[in-house]
Amino acid sequence: MPITDPVDGFRLVYDDHPGGSGTVVLLHGWPGDRHDWRDVVPLLAGRCRVVVPDLRGFGESESEPGAEAVAFGGDGQARSVLGLVEQLGVGPVVLAGYDVGSRTARTAASARPDRVRGLVLAPPLPGAGERVLEPSAQREFWYQPFHQLPLAERLLDGSRSAVRSYLEHFWTHWSGPDYVPDPAQLDRLADAYARPGAFTASINWYRAGAGTVAMAVQEKPPAPADRIAAPTTVLWPEHDPLFPRAWSDRVDDWFADAKVRPVDGAGHFTPLEAPEAFAAAVLERVSAGRG
Repeated sequence: MPITDPVDGFRLVYDDHPGGSGTVVLLHGWPGDRHDWRDVVPLLAGRCRVVVPDLRGFGESESEPGAEAVAFGGDGQARSVLGLVEQLGVGPVVLAGYDVGSRTARTAASARPDRVRGLVLAPPLPGAGERVLEPSAQREFWYQPFHQLPLAERLLDGSRSAVRSYLEHFWTHWSGPDYVPDPAQLDRLADAYARPGAFTASINWYRAGAGTVAMAVQEKPPAPADRIAAPTTVLWPEHDPLFPRAWSDRVDDWFADAKVRPVDGAGHFTPLEAPEAFAAAVLERVSAGRG
């Protein structure tokens, strides 16, 4: 189902699963799309309404020709998600996300607290600070400065074999020790990301300055009155090489009401590696909002 942002013409494609009371919007990461939630959605079926969009620059969503990279950053992504919520006539909603989806959800909750009644997030979370510049971290975050280079699109954009190899690296390296990416799903993602212009659209998130390296060294904790008000559950996986658990120590500096919940055995792709934990946290937030 498509919906168009009236401000700048971005077209979001989304799945809408009716059921129960309350609505959750599930927000995916890079390098993925709305199908990152394929194992969570059935666990929520019938218990709440579930809306799952492809974010700007991902999957089947489309942008206006010549759109500037900044339009793919956190503010633009959040505006489209909030626009989707408003046009569907739902809310306030629970937003759940990881990776790009986590930052998008937080940005939306800060901009429109009246539209967001709860958050369920997996990393990234604010608070890494200058730890992101340590050598051990930079060995993992090399891809973010690489995505700023024209070389990235020259090497990858439109080349299915190159795109598939690139995506497979992240899906195997960032996941936990017991998770094996589905080859058929990697093929599907490669088909989507290898369309001419699609890979470049996906990395516009980083070119807009929304990646962890660019943001972490600039972030400063807000005043207590300006912390994100929506009650928040943070699911922090055990084996995410990008975001060690030690970086969860400053979450309370950004959230008025956040609970950090460890997820043992999982890596970065929490919705697929620990779908039961994600679904349980979402249902808790949806149920809490009914009271």
